[in-house]
Amino acid sequence: MVTFVDRVTLHLRAGKGGNGCVSVHREKFKPLGGPDGGNGGDGGDIVLVADPQTGTLLSYHHSPHRTSQNGGFGMGDHRSGYDGEDLELPVPVGTVVKSPEGEVLADMVTPGERFVVAAGGHGGLGNAALATPKRKAPGFALLGTPGFEGDVVLELKTVADVALVGYPSAGKSSLIAAISAARPKIADYPFTTLHPNLGVVQAGDSRYTVADVPGLIEGASEGRGLGLQFLRHVERCSALLHVLDCATLESGRDPISDLDVILAELAAYEVPEGQVPLLERPQVIALNKIDVPEARELADFVRPELEERGFRVFEISTVSHEGLRPLTFALGELVDAHRAELAAAAEAPKERVVIRPRGAKREFEIRVEGGSYGNIYRILGDKPVRWVQQTDFQNEEAVGYLADRLEKLGVEDELFRLGAVRGSTVVIGPGESIVFDWEPQLSSAAELITSPRGLDSRFDPNTRRTTSERRERYHERMDAKAAARAELEEQRLASRAAEGEDAEDAGEDTL
Repeated sequence: MVTFVDRVTLHLRAGKGGNGCVSVHREKFKPLGGPDGGNGGDGGDIVLVADPQTGTLLSYHHSPHRTSQNGGFGMGDHRSGYDGEDLELPVPVGTVVKSPEGEVLADMVTPGERFVVAAGGHGGLGNAALATPKRKAPGFALLGTPGFEGDVVLELKTVADVALVGYPSAGKSSLIAAISAARPKIADYPFTTLHPNLGVVQAGDSRYTVADVPGLIEGASEGRGLGLQFLRHVERCSALLHVLDCATLESGRDPISDLDVILAELAAYEVPEGQVPLLERPQVIALNKIDVPEARELADFVRPELEERGFRVFEISTVSHEGLRPLTFALGELVDAHRAELAAAAEAPKERVVIRPRGAKREFEIRVEGGSYGNIYRILGDKPVRWVQQTDFQNEEAVGYLADRLEKLGVEDELFRLGAVRGSTVVIGPGESIVFDWEPQLSSAAELITSPRGLDSRFDPNTRRTTSERRERYHERMDAKAAARAELEEQRLASRAAEGEDAEDAGEDTL
C-alpha cells in the first residue's frame, strides 16, 4: 500500500466566470426605465498553500482531479452574480510546482506561502455596465470567460538542515532514530527506507532537522535504484553526513570505496540554478557500527586517510550510542554557521534597483500563416482572445461591439499593413479558434445605434427629407389647397347665377 508520495500530477479546472445579464427596468408609467442587467461573478481560483502539518502528496495521488466553483450569472435590477469560492489545496513545505514541460512555476519553502496555480475566469459585464451616453440601452451583455484548465506537477523536496548520505543498510535509519524522536522502519535488508524521514535533533542550544532518505548506489544519478528520489531530497540541505558501514559483509566494499562512489554520484547530479553544488557543501563522515570489533579496527585503519582528504571523521555506534553526542554537536555548529551566513546575506544592503519607463507594450500580434486557400491572419494577445470569449455570436449587436473594440485596438490597421483584403481568413487565438471572413469597416459607430435590439441601422437606407424638400412640399400643399378653394368659389357663384335666372323666368310666366 502506498503511504508516501513525493511527486504527483494534478489535473486542474478553475471556475468559469458567470455571464452578464441583459435586462431593462420595467415599472408602471415608466416604459423606458433603462438597462439594469447585473454583472456575472468571477470564477473561483485554485490556490496551493504550504502547510507544515502536511508531509506527503498522498491525497493528490488518489484524487488528482480538482475543480473550483463557477461564478454566478448576473440578474436584473442591477443584481450581480456571486463569486465562486476559491479551492485551497494544502501541500508540504518544500513543494516545487512545475508545468508539464518542466518549467518551475513556484517553490514553496515558507510555511503559509500561497500560490494561485489556476486562476478563475472573469465574470461578464451586464448591459447596465456597458451603457454609455451614446449607447444608452445595449441589447447585449458580455459572457464569462473560462478559468484555467490544465495539468501541473507537484514535486516534494524535503526541507532539512542535514542529509544522511550512504549506501543501503549503512545504518542511516538507526542513526536518526538514535539522535531524534523519529521512528523510521529498520530492517536488515537493502532499501528499507522508501521515503524520507525527518527527525529533530537538540544539541545544546542548537536545534536542527535531519533527513533520512533512500539509500544511494552506483548509477543513482542516472536513475538506478532510488537514487533520483534521494538526490532530489538532498537539494535543500545545508550539510551532508556520510554514513559509512564499517561492518559490511559484501565482497569488494569498504568505507573508502563506498565514499568514492557516493562522491561521484553527488558530483554527477545537477542541482537547480542558483543553488550550491552538493560537493561544495559542508561534509562530515560517520564511521558506523564500531560496536563490532572488526568494524572498530577497520574504522581506526581508514580514519587517517579520510582526515588527509580534509573530512571531519567521527566513529559512532547506533546500538551503544558511542560517539553520537560529539557528532550531534559538530553538526549543530555547521548548521548554526550556515544560518548566520543566511542572516548576514539578508541584512546586507541590496543593490539599488533603477526602474526606467518603457514604451507601451503592444497588446496584440498578427502572424501570417500559409494555407491551402491563401494566407491566414492569426491574431494573438490577451485582450483579443478574451474579447472573443466574452462575445455572444448569436447577437448581431454584440458582434458589432466586438468589431468596434478590435478596430479601436488597431487590429484593422495592422491587417491592412500586412496585406489583408476583403474576404481574407482571420483567426483570433491560438489553435482551432474563432475564424472570420474579414470585412473591413470604413468607420466605427456602434455607439450611435438607435435601432431595436438585434438590428443595425447602419445598414438601412437614409430616407429622411432635407429642409428644402420639406419646404417645397409644404408650398405645393398650400397651392393645391388654394386652387381647390378657388374652384369651389367659382362653382358656388355659378350656381347662384343660375338660380337667379330661373327666378326671373318664373316671374315673366306669371304676368
